[in-house]
Formats: sequence, structure tokens, C-alpha cells
Amino acid sequence: MVVAAAAALLSTAACAPESPDYQAIWSTTTSTTAAAAPDPGADSDEERLSIAAWLEREGVAGQQVAPEKLTDLTVSMPVPEGWQPYQNPNLSPGTRVIAKGTTYPMAMLMVFELDGQFDVAEALEHANVDAEISENFTELNASRTDFNGFPSSMIEGSYDLNGARMHSYNRIVIATGAAPQRQRYLVQFTVTGFADKAAEEAPDIEEIISGFTVEVPSGAPAG
Repeated sequence: MVVAAAAALLSTAACAPESPDYQAIWSTTTSTTAAAAPDPGADSDEERLSIAAWLEREGVAGQQVAPEKLTDLTVSMPVPEGWQPYQNPNLSPGTRVIAKGTTYPMAMLMVFELDGQFDVAEALEHANVDAEISENFTELNASRTDFNGFPSSMIEGSYDLNGARMHSYNRIVIATGAAPQRQRYLVQFTVTGFADKAAEEAPDIEEIISGFTVEVPSGAPAG
């Protein structure tokens, strides 16, 4: 059970939802992604590159794909009772978001088809930067344990957004689709909610996190 964790991951304040802070993953066709703002306390700017900026620097392109359009990989999240798809013109077309009501809590899912060679372990060293540079970010939990057999990085923490204290759970998975293509993907999953609603929303948040799925479809050759 992750009741305590859910309290930490349920926080993203604001009266009207805006794109979660972690959404700054690069555009595939244009080199618009910039490195995260340098941290004076960091040893070098290299350490502060977001995973999107790092991949772009390595020459890796990322084409966003709607999760339900994948044929060689299953990527999904459950929709608890009372939640529904959330639409926002500021979201890229392949982004899937569910929310409870018209504001937080909400969960976001994005998938990018990757084109280019890179060191997965090194890429994951940059997976949490977008979270860590959020305003007044406090880390509550983090892990580099594989997710369903795929390399992954998870960070959970609290931060300030529009005058409110938020908590968020963010996981990035570098997954490989079924053979023979063995296409590599970057999957980003984020759940965010208001801190003061943590206990109330914990069951739904736990359901979403525990039901998040990244796997090769049953019967397909593993990548």
C-alpha cells in the first residue's frame, strides 16, 4: 500500500488544471527543448539537463504516439470511478490525461517513439531533473528499480504551484516493443494532486499507480 506515498504524490495546485511541470519533453521535429535552468549548486550544467534535453543532445529524436495506437507495446492507466478524460488545447494530441472533476487530482500519460542510439542508464540519470527543478521541490521518494522488466526511474515529491503546495508521482520508463522491430520508447507517467486532499484521494491514486501498465502484449515476442 502506498497511502503515505499517495499523500505525497497527490499534489499539484491551481484552480484550473495546467499542463504538469513534467510535460517538458522535447519536440521531435524541431530542436526546441532547452536544458533545465542551471543550478548554481550543481557541479556542472550537464547534471541539470532534463532527459528530453539530454536525448536531444545525443541526437535522439522522439515522436509522440498515442498509447492506444501502439501495436508492439501495451501502455495504459486505469480510470477510477468518478474520473474522466481531461481535454486541454495546450496538450499535445498524443497526451492522455484523466482528472477527477475539472481540476486536480489528475494523471497524465505520454509515449514517445525514440529514434537513435543512447546509453539507457545515463539517460535515466536525467529522468528526475524536471521534477527536481520545480519550485521548492522536496523529494519524498525515488527509485531506479526496473518497472515490469524495463529500465525506469521514479521520483515522488512536493512542490509549489500557483501559490499551493502540490505532490506528484512521476515515472519514466524506457521500454522496448515486441520483436522483430524492438522499437524503443520513452513512457512518462505522472499523477498529481492537492496536498490537502491527499488522504481523501489516496484510494483513487493508489488504484491508478498500481494499475499503470507498460508491457509487451501477450503472445508477442519480447523485445
